[in-house]
Amino acid sequence: MSRPEQNVAGGMLVAGGYWRWGICILLLLAAIINYVDRQVIGILKPTLTEAFHWSDERVYSSIVFSFQLAYALGFIFAGRFMDAVGVRIGFATSVTLWSVAATVHGFAGLVPDDWRLPMLNLDAQTGFAWVTLSGGAVGLALARFALGLGESGAFPASIKTVAEWFPKRERALATGIFNAGTNVGALITPLLIPWITLHLGWQWAFILTGLVGFAWVAAWLVFYREPERHPRLKASELAYIRSDPPDPADRIPWRALLPHRQTWAFAVGKFMTDPIWWLYLFWIPDFFHRNHGLDLKRVGLPLVIIYLVADVGSIGGGWISGWLMKRGWTVDRARKTAMLICALSVVPVMFAAHVKDLWIAVGLISLAAAAHQGWSANLFTLTSDMFPRKAVGSVVGIGGTAGAIGGMFIAMLVGAVLQATQSYIPVFIMAGCAYLVALLVIHLLVPRLQPARLAEV
Repeated sequence: MSRPEQNVAGGMLVAGGYWRWGICILLLLAAIINYVDRQVIGILKPTLTEAFHWSDERVYSSIVFSFQLAYALGFIFAGRFMDAVGVRIGFATSVTLWSVAATVHGFAGLVPDDWRLPMLNLDAQTGFAWVTLSGGAVGLALARFALGLGESGAFPASIKTVAEWFPKRERALATGIFNAGTNVGALITPLLIPWITLHLGWQWAFILTGLVGFAWVAAWLVFYREPERHPRLKASELAYIRSDPPDPADRIPWRALLPHRQTWAFAVGKFMTDPIWWLYLFWIPDFFHRNHGLDLKRVGLPLVIIYLVADVGSIGGGWISGWLMKRGWTVDRARKTAMLICALSVVPVMFAAHVKDLWIAVGLISLAAAAHQGWSANLFTLTSDMFPRKAVGSVVGIGGTAGAIGGMFIAMLVGAVLQATQSYIPVFIMAGCAYLVALLVIHLLVPRLQPARLAEV
């Protein structure tokens, strides 16, 4: 993977090989596996409902909630864990845990029916209420919790790996490459899982996808070392990787960031809109089954279209604000205008549950998914607009936790709404309004995108 070359060209240090891009490909594959394992249960929701005879929609929402709970808890500590043990062992541990958990989903049917697990959920009449899971639902909830703990380490490990293996000028590109794996995974899942399920059974859909992670762990342990310790990395490429001044080593604790309204603007944005993306991942297959009668043989194409269009939105949303700034707009005006365009583009999804034509519904959801990705691209960029680089990671961690907590509530809320109304209409109304409300709150908190004055804390 390396090649002979000169170290200096025109006074500038140049790369001495390609090993860092091989590491980036491993990160890309990890992201793909992550999203496949995460999304399988959403594709199989109608199948599992029939297999386990769930009459209460809150059973499935409680299973999804267990993942979100673990993901939120794990996100708090994952970064510190990676710093403590290093990404070679830390990432391998994370993927091993979630691969075991993903595989164990396939054995949920072996859990005795007399096993019980009470879960706090929502009830349309009484508010919070306990839902008692039994048998296979208990097995799925426990496996889902372990999956959430494992997957919470993926993003911190990947970001840390990029920081170790790439100079600053290439980090954005490397991050964009591995992050593309999330959309690739979302595209692969609706094509792969129905085929496995129809030919081998739903159990093997979990087992086979889970086993793939172990192959990745083996490759990671074989090929990954810190750049200074990598036996195949040439000195010239190492010099290129280390060509930037070292990043500041000091960490900014969360307690120093929480008093700032800029932190809360980002956290509120994540809390209110991340759950809508979770809604698409975990509930849209059930919506197509319930409203349009799609089975496993036919659900793949609509989902592939949705995530392909979402890819376009991810690029387009970021492009809009950059284009506006090139035309002389301020950062504040450009970012918020781009977010407003995205927020308005989500609004038509409120009618997705009303339309009778499948492809109109697919179009509305596709537009909303693309708008979410464009919104997310600009929302993440707000952190670097308002905070110094040494604080961005901590702010993203706070926002990520807030988004995961929001995902916990959306899981309970959707289950309660479906149990009470047997309709997705209220769910899509909520999805259509969330972004405009979030943008209003962000604007009230930060009328101008000004840097947080951390020295005041």
